[in-house]
Amino acid sequence: MPYNPNNSTISREDFEYSQQMIGKLANYFESVVVGQKSLEASLLTAIIADGHILIESVPGLAKTTAAKAISEAAGGKFSRIQCTPDLLPSDIIGTQIYNRQTASFDTVFGPVFANFVLLDEVNRSSAKTQSAMLEAMQEHQVTIGGTSYSMPEDVFIVIATQNPIEQEGTYPLSEAQTDRFMIKEVITYPTAADEVEVLNRIEADSFKKKPAVMTIQDVDKIQTIAEKVYVDDSIKWYISSIVTGTRNPERCLPPEMVGYVRMGASPRASIAFLRTAKATALLNGRTYVVPDDVKQMRHLVLRHRIALNYSAVADKVSVETIIDAITASLKTP
Repeated sequence: MPYNPNNSTISREDFEYSQQMIGKLANYFESVVVGQKSLEASLLTAIIADGHILIESVPGLAKTTAAKAISEAAGGKFSRIQCTPDLLPSDIIGTQIYNRQTASFDTVFGPVFANFVLLDEVNRSSAKTQSAMLEAMQEHQVTIGGTSYSMPEDVFIVIATQNPIEQEGTYPLSEAQTDRFMIKEVITYPTAADEVEVLNRIEADSFKKKPAVMTIQDVDKIQTIAEKVYVDDSIKWYISSIVTGTRNPERCLPPEMVGYVRMGASPRASIAFLRTAKATALLNGRTYVVPDDVKQMRHLVLRHRIALNYSAVADKVSVETIIDAITASLKTP
């Protein structure tokens, strides 16, 4: 749909600016990563909505490459943390080191102090190390030696990856940790044509690092513009109905599926729906949210916030099936 100034505080100039910057990000991503359109959309949504993203897939599907590409395209400071079982919280947030010359302790900041932080294979780090990221992700600050230090004020986004197949030497993320991620993307194998294109690009040596196409200030401005996207009250009630439906499955699910849900989504899901729907509207060239923007985000926002019991696992019922059933039972505004 074209630009519509009704009920929107976004000027035409800002709208056109956002579309130009989003186009640059998308083009950069596609020049580095072959295929993976859903991953591209998810990363762009996370950046525009100023939220953290968890990416899950088997090894070798360009999770790290994609995260690094979108970060490099957007500019700003980038840090990559390879998570291992022996990784300590101080390896991430920093620590205090005694300075013999001054007879005092100097604070040394860890790699988490960046605009884009890639936590590679986050489920390989211990629960204690994973919890070190909670304060940074939610409060945008860390505590070192009893003193709190703020994260970058303009843009701070955590891009975490995890492998769901290998269980040896891994520590599943807790509900409190996963809830801090605005969205969770699950990616699958590329098509045969995409795989051939990967081989062609490797032969042509076209995967070299490219210069950034924007600055971190541009990212900050896009996020500010996205916040102004108009959301009608009927859309907000629709979001609330979906999220509360996960907590009261007996109201939305058929009797045979009610018993599968062990825990529903928290209010953070509603906030994530609101922010990602605004970002999706902007990605689709609109200054207002429509119900399809919310529906498009349902799996990304809810798949890591709904816990199923062993009966669902035994009956091979996926969390996406539950989400679709809840959404289908509700009236679209």
